[in-house]
Amino acid sequence: MFELANVARPGVSEYISGSGALSALDNRLEGFKSPLIVTGEKSYVAFKKFYKGNREFRVAKYDGTASYEDMKRIADEYGEDVDLVVGVGGGRVLDTAKGVAQFLNKEYVTVPTVIATCAPYAPVAAVYHPDKTFREVAYFKRTAYACIADLDLLLESPEEYFVAGIGDTLAKWYEAVVLVERFNKFNDPFVRMGLEAAKITRDVLLRDSKQALESMKKQEVTEEFKNAVDTVFAISGCVGCFGVHYGRMAGAHAVHNGMSLVKETHKVLHGTKVSYGILVQLLAEGKKEEVEKLIPFYKENHLAYNLKCVNIVEDVEEKIQKIASFAASDKETFKLAVDNCIPEVVAGAMKELENMTN
Repeated sequence: MFELANVARPGVSEYISGSGALSALDNRLEGFKSPLIVTGEKSYVAFKKFYKGNREFRVAKYDGTASYEDMKRIADEYGEDVDLVVGVGGGRVLDTAKGVAQFLNKEYVTVPTVIATCAPYAPVAAVYHPDKTFREVAYFKRTAYACIADLDLLLESPEEYFVAGIGDTLAKWYEAVVLVERFNKFNDPFVRMGLEAAKITRDVLLRDSKQALESMKKQEVTEEFKNAVDTVFAISGCVGCFGVHYGRMAGAHAVHNGMSLVKETHKVLHGTKVSYGILVQLLAEGKKEEVEKLIPFYKENHLAYNLKCVNIVEDVEEKIQKIASFAASDKETFKLAVDNCIPEVVAGAMKELENMTN
């Protein structure tokens, strides 16, 4: 009952967001003698451009999988005297860093280099197999010692990751509200706090996403840009931290996980696939009017509103069945969104969405 997956948690110890926020890193590293950076190739280049501090770091490059195998490899290879892990990168890098810290039983700091998920804030990880198929969600015992979101660095990050972050974060509301409703948890104050955070994520993104993306194009740090960044990272992280499993995954993420079985979707970013899953979940719930309201927002902000958007253009019927069978399976979470969840329900929603958008 009291496993980490079921315990409300506050999130990071410090969330530092703003232009030049990386200038705070050295101060937060005081007292740590041997920090290890876990990062990727492009992420580390971005970090070096904006980090102007004086610390020297050992650097471990992850293998792109966010697998337990790679987490353990890094911990074994670099971890003899490491006293702090600094994750620098996107979701898979940061999730890898959390796993390394878990293996080493050390604190960790997150420095996001893309605006894609709540990974910099939440003490959970999407863990994959070495072949990059989805394995499970992991819950780590430590929350981040600090999260440092440098808006100048993030302004230069790829726009497609920001779009994916908007999609992944928008799912917080649509997945949380159905879970809270179905399990009648409105009177639980922690769950209610998580749900209110989810509502804020929806409201901020529907209001500010367009201007935030325009700010990125113009390379200007604006109020809308900061609002959207903080929402994708921190406010969305609060949904699961306080709402626990009533603020986590339902239908949208189950569809994403099913897509891991379809090779041509592997290059599509996590949040982009999740944004597609939102629409499938809503149709399976019978909420066609909500989907009709969202589609213009999706098109305006380049989210995924049909299978073509996630690179599925051949053998469509076969791939719909493959995704739907996985998403509706007993080990997946689509069943939390609708009663009597069977593959035909998910497949029917996917086909209905194709008819609405093609």
